[in-house]
Amino acid sequence: MTNPQNQTAAVNADVLEAVCGMGDAARRAQARLSQSNTAAKNRLLEAVADALDAHADAIARANALDMSEAAEHGMDAGKLDRLKFDVPRVKATAQGVRHVASLPDPVGEVVRGYHLENGLRLQQVRVPIGVLGMIYEARPNVTVDVASLCVKSGNAVLLRGGHAAERTNAATLHVIGDTLARHGYDRALIASVDEYGREGATAMMEARGHIDVLIPRGGAGLIQAVVRNSKVPVIETGAGNVHIYVDRSGDLDKAIPILINAKTQRVGVCNAAEKLLVHKDVAERFLPVAAEALAKAGVEMHADERAYGIIAKAGIEGANLVAATDGDWDTEYLALKIGIKVVDSLDEAIEHINRHSTGHTESIIAEDYSAVEEFTARIDSAVVMVNASTRFTDGGVFGFGAELGISTQKMHARGPMGLREMTTTKWIGYGTGQVRA
Repeated sequence: MTNPQNQTAAVNADVLEAVCGMGDAARRAQARLSQSNTAAKNRLLEAVADALDAHADAIARANALDMSEAAEHGMDAGKLDRLKFDVPRVKATAQGVRHVASLPDPVGEVVRGYHLENGLRLQQVRVPIGVLGMIYEARPNVTVDVASLCVKSGNAVLLRGGHAAERTNAATLHVIGDTLARHGYDRALIASVDEYGREGATAMMEARGHIDVLIPRGGAGLIQAVVRNSKVPVIETGAGNVHIYVDRSGDLDKAIPILINAKTQRVGVCNAAEKLLVHKDVAERFLPVAAEALAKAGVEMHADERAYGIIAKAGIEGANLVAATDGDWDTEYLALKIGIKVVDSLDEAIEHINRHSTGHTESIIAEDYSAVEEFTARIDSAVVMVNASTRFTDGGVFGFGAELGISTQKMHARGPMGLREMTTTKWIGYGTGQVRA
């Protein structure tokens, strides 16, 4: 989709009215869903999964048209990979829906409870948030993930999936909508504003009182545009300027496969590694080996002065080595590129990461327990990995079945957002006639 950046002009009044009306219809549909018990919601999810399997070919055909058009317009390889929704990926999301069905229902869970001295019994319980809004780009799997999580957590959702995936999302939502209708639920429960284009996204930001919370998921430009301009409360899902730090105590044999996996398994995702920091005591031994592995994987290396000198001296065949600029340290490449820096100490690594990170995921390669403890305690990011790839930061991997996104903010939710993160709480007081003195 075209990012709604600098979107300060008033939204078209007719579009705003239509989107607010969709939000109100979603709220009515959500009220119906909230009366369904866990078994009914699970039956609906199983039916959605079966329908996705049955219509995987049709969804994939729609996706092929989106892919072809995106490629013609010069979409880069990382984004094309996110946009791809072929039959295996559709079937994988269907399995994710089934996983969500198998998970405990958070609605009604008692968070805490106790009695006051006067006998009043208080309980804090989980309840659905209500009507969610999702603005995302070129990520058709998000359509299914969000739909499944919303059904299980008792929420409704309005979606703006962007122009690039418009055919794919329409085909997917048609399958989901038909399934909702067959099971007695309103299609308005999971609906799209894509027909209104960019103005639909802007209207969602204006629809305070009609949408309860807005979640942007995509590149830094999209996310910041929503954060800046939305009148609806926003849960910020962060871009991923993700770091791997190789400590002086690190097992260098472990570090290479972790680095290559984190950087190259999927380059267009927010948990892919974008920066490599190496302690000076191991830089001469580690960087030539790391650079050779990165070069074989086709990764362009943006190296600071010390790292550049070490790698250049090694004379690695096929190494695409360039001098890093100040701007590199704040850049999420989403491409076969990585920034490389030599640091003098663990302190310097931590300070650099906390200054330049987007707060998503960082990883330390270390065998020194004290270094690991200091890194995990002081790094101010949603997820910290120890001797493991950053690619594990994912709701599905964490056992959530799917995810709403990776929250990098500190209010309400942080890290992968699953079912519990899609609820809020309310207090219920059970009395026997008590009055306050």
